[in-house]
Amino acid sequence: MYSVWVKLPVIVRALLAGMTVAVAGTTPWALLVSANLEHWPTVPWAVPPTALMLWLYWRYLRGEGWPAATAAARRESCRANRVPDDGWGMAIFAGMLGLLALVLFLNVVNRLVRLPAQQMGDVSRVPVLTLFIFLIMSAIVAGVVEEAAFRGYMQGPLERRHGPTLAILVTGTSFGFLHFSHPEVTMALLPYYMAVAAVYGALAWLTNSIYPSMLLHAGGNVFSSLGLLSTGRGEWQASAKPMPLIWETGTDADFWTAVIIALVAGGAAVWAYAGLAAVRRTPSEAFVEQPAGTET
Repeated sequence: MYSVWVKLPVIVRALLAGMTVAVAGTTPWALLVSANLEHWPTVPWAVPPTALMLWLYWRYLRGEGWPAATAAARRESCRANRVPDDGWGMAIFAGMLGLLALVLFLNVVNRLVRLPAQQMGDVSRVPVLTLFIFLIMSAIVAGVVEEAAFRGYMQGPLERRHGPTLAILVTGTSFGFLHFSHPEVTMALLPYYMAVAAVYGALAWLTNSIYPSMLLHAGGNVFSSLGLLSTGRGEWQASAKPMPLIWETGTDADFWTAVIIALVAGGAAVWAYAGLAAVRRTPSEAFVEQPAGTET
């Protein structure tokens, strides 16, 4: 079996490994929280077993457990490398600017096309505290599993074989298609998910670690979920009500203001990522890949 696996093209191995890690890591929580909402929804009983499974899964992805023959490969693929102290601040700053620029560009996109509305579902039986705990757990699962799967197991091998541009493009497309499991997600949202993946993927490439993108991914999911609960609109919607398209009303001052603001934010994000790249090129220990077994 191993001989067959190594003969597969790198892109095929990366896609299979990444999607397997993503599906295997997110499915238990999806099943447990669904059962929790159906049975005894006032108590978040699905959270403790999910936390335990996630902890064990994370340890396995980082090289622990059977079989020992794949331990080193799992450690390398997970990409849970240490980010030096002098790199953390720039990485988080660049990632936050990237996400901010994306949000501001969505103000422009919402004037160009109709994006689907996001549905929260009926949570009237769930107490606020329990619902908040669910949201936190969902964000942690997504941040840990999806970053390990896409920016680690999938993007890393593609980077080494084909370079970061193709790696991030392929990973972003796969990341988008994974979200087609949500009923509101259509092809219209694929560019959005690819842009999100570019923000996280560039961080992983520049730092050789999934830790910064993991933190931003989990935090972003909490922010977007709270926004959906409080405003009733999805993370890609600029307003609760559909905005007039410029093809129907023509351009106006609001549209051009949104374009200018988005371009300024995008330029700031590019500048921040360039600064992170400059730090990466310094001869210090920053962003040097840790030998197998030495990650913290």
